[in-house]
Amino acid sequence: MPLTEDQQKRPPSAGISVDDVGRSTRSAAPQPLHASSQEWLPALLKRILPSTPSQVVQRVMLTVLVASVVILGIANPIFRQSDNLLNVLQQAAMVGIIAGGMQLMIISGGFDLSVGIVAAAAGCAAAYVSLQHGIAIGILVGLVAGLLAGFVNGILVAKIGINPFVATFGTQAVVTGLLYAATGATPIAPLPSGWTDLGLKNIAGISFASLTFVVVILILLFVLRCTLFGQHIYAVGSNKEGSRRAGIHVDRVLIAVYAIGGLCAAIAGILLVSISGIGSPATGTQWALLAIAAVIIGGTPLTGGVGGISSAVIGILSLTVLTNALNLYSVSAYWQPALTGTAVLLAVGFEAFRSARKR
Repeated sequence: MPLTEDQQKRPPSAGISVDDVGRSTRSAAPQPLHASSQEWLPALLKRILPSTPSQVVQRVMLTVLVASVVILGIANPIFRQSDNLLNVLQQAAMVGIIAGGMQLMIISGGFDLSVGIVAAAAGCAAAYVSLQHGIAIGILVGLVAGLLAGFVNGILVAKIGINPFVATFGTQAVVTGLLYAATGATPIAPLPSGWTDLGLKNIAGISFASLTFVVVILILLFVLRCTLFGQHIYAVGSNKEGSRRAGIHVDRVLIAVYAIGGLCAAIAGILLVSISGIGSPATGTQWALLAIAAVIIGGTPLTGGVGGISSAVIGILSLTVLTNALNLYSVSAYWQPALTGTAVLLAVGFEAFRSARKR
């Protein structure tokens, strides 16, 4: 039957049936809620659950730290007293600041064995200058001394190409000799009373050293997570040659990282002077190894390219709680190095085991 003129002008969509409308309506119907939950729930779990061996070690050590604090708090009334807990935080402050700087260096693929003697040298420099020019100028000189020592380490590693172990070990020997020659291996004392006033200062019961520790950690956390420089540190630690081809100034990044590490060491040394009231060239001899141990125990491997400031914080708090518990139970201090070494071996061994299983 031929179509009329009106039928020929009618658009094809006018002939859609009721069944077609029903089918289109059913296809446009909203999906059930459980379908969307199936999409975001795995993503949430992926962010929460550890996905790498280093993250597993970090979560395990955090669990151990929290469990230790809870158990010690229940078992020993002295441990849970606020004065003792604040004392734990202050004891962790100096080495914790150094561990924060060490964390950046390890992420970049290196480390620094000279931070302990650099801290002592910066403290002695600040103490000596303060006798003639005041505490403020003394602190400034101490900070510059630490920054300069870190800068030299960065030049040796980045520009000359010396292995970080050899470079920083050599720097440690040089600074030790210069410091002992300058001071005659004797403490610098007495110092102006303003030093101890600074060391004893507290806000809401929290000591100046503890507050400084928190501020330094927050600054380093911001640098790593919120700046382009922090991203470059991870990139350099993961692949130096690839980073260089991508346009990253690898040498500048490494020099800056070691300079920050030296600055952190200087801050720790100056804090110790403010607490003890003397500038001693013999302090900080074990700080470098303790800082490296804290970073490793916190879950950061020495291979570079991974880790975070939280690893250093977890590690140093774990070591400090351990030391505090040994003191409370009158256990010989000679056991502390053995227990620290055991913790390092367990952390590294567990990470190596997990990595081997993944392969």
